[in-house]
Order: sequence, then structure tokens, then C-alpha cells
Amino acid sequence: MKNRYAVFGHPIKHSKSPLIHHAFAEQTGQTLSYEAQDVPAEQFETAVKDFFNQGGKGLNCTIPLKELAWQYADILSPRAQAAKAVNTLALQEDGMIFGDNTDGIGLVRDLTINHNIQLEDSRILILGAGGACRGIIRPLLDHKPQTLSIANRTASKAVTLAEEFSGLIAIKGCSFDELTDRQFDLIINATAASLSNDLPQLPSGLLADNGSCYDLAYANEPTPFVHWGKINNAIKSLDGLGMLVEQAAEAFFIWRGIRPETQPVIAMLRNAHAVT
Repeated sequence: MKNRYAVFGHPIKHSKSPLIHHAFAEQTGQTLSYEAQDVPAEQFETAVKDFFNQGGKGLNCTIPLKELAWQYADILSPRAQAAKAVNTLALQEDGMIFGDNTDGIGLVRDLTINHNIQLEDSRILILGAGGACRGIIRPLLDHKPQTLSIANRTASKAVTLAEEFSGLIAIKGCSFDELTDRQFDLIINATAASLSNDLPQLPSGLLADNGSCYDLAYANEPTPFVHWGKINNAIKSLDGLGMLVEQAAEAFFIWRGIRPETQPVIAMLRNAHAVT
């Protein structure tokens, strides 16, 4: 098929991306194929070359391939340059491969459009200083929060990351232990803790009145961080399913030039969760 797309990752078996993109295609009247391929890191470069040589038009890349995709792309968007990771590759008319990172804009759209959470002049805390954190910092800063803090088990990693993005607003890196006597309007979990049904030790009183919590991870059941948010009186405590759909919609727009409606697809996936 001429309009061929795919997601590469390892593991990839449980990816919802094919379901999401086929729903987008049906909604917008686009004819395309989209499949999931299990691609270990050591096979990434060969697999990408084969995909595009065989007529592929665009790729999504997930764990553990985003940094490799960043290195592979011929052209990088500003947000991909800042993230040092790429989750969307697109074949250009001149044969060059364009790389973008749609994770951060997906998060911001889910927060602001789907859930009416204000980022401007807010106090934001990101838990974790790995690749997931790096991918969302610039789009969050674009919305001019009052402060942005990054907390990590290894404080030096958070401090280094904060210094890299400093200059626009007050951005600080620290350890989890240094979060006492501080409050935040929005706390985002960018650690892998939810995937192992775990949670960093967080002090009480961390969430401000009318504050919200957001876990980049998602699962059929509420994640430990979503539970933490509810216990700590978050006005909204959300998982990352909406972000998943919103980042996919941005990739679809990059490939096809059409922006699909995300709400029906989010609702479809929520309903599927409810019956599984």
C-alpha cells in the first residue's frame, strides 16, 4: 500500500497506536495502513531503512528507540532538538527524514483542552528526570508557568536537566527529599514507577488546594500515582491515555496534513478499558 505507516518499539505487543491511527483514518476519510513492529534497538537502523525503502511514509518510535530515532533523522523540529528524542519520523518529498517529538504537545493539549487545567502562572512539579521528563519540558515552558521544578531520586540528574532549560522561567532540580515545605498546582509523574506499581516517597501537603495530578503512564486500573492524587485531594487526578491519543493526533497531522478529532478516540479507548 502506498500510504504505509507503523510504530516500532520493543516490546510492542500491547501498543494501542494501530487502533488509534486506524480510527483517525476512518474518521478523516484517509486510506492508509498502520502496523506495530517489534524492533529491538540493535536492529533499529536496518529496520527503518527497509521500511522507507519499501514505500513507508511515516513511523512512530517508542521505548527504547526514541533516542536512536533522534540520531537517525536528517532534519529535527525545535521540540525534538530540545527533547533529544524523536517519536515521529516522516519521509519528505526530497527523500530526507524529518524527526519530531509530539509527546510534550500531546500532554499540553490533554491538560489544557481536554481537562481545562491552566498552565500559565502555575507552579509545576515533574517527578523524574529521564527521557519522559525531557520530552515535555519545552512545551510546558511555552505556556509560561510561574515555576517548574524537577525532582529525582538522583538530585544531580534533575539539577543538570533544569540547568539545560534555564533562562526562561525559574526552573529548579532537586531530590524527592528536598520537596518538603513546598506546594505545587500541578504534579506530573514522569517516572517509570507506575509501570512497576510503585511510587516515589512524596511528602504530605505537596499538592496545593485545587491542584491537579497527571501520570504520563496509563493502565486499565488507576495507577498508584493517580491514587496518590485522589488521596491528596487533587481536583483532577489523571492518567496518560489522553496524552497518548493527542500525541498520535499530532503525528497524524504531520503525516497527513489533517488534524483528527481526539475526543471520540479517547472515549473509545476508555470504554474498551471499562470492559476488559
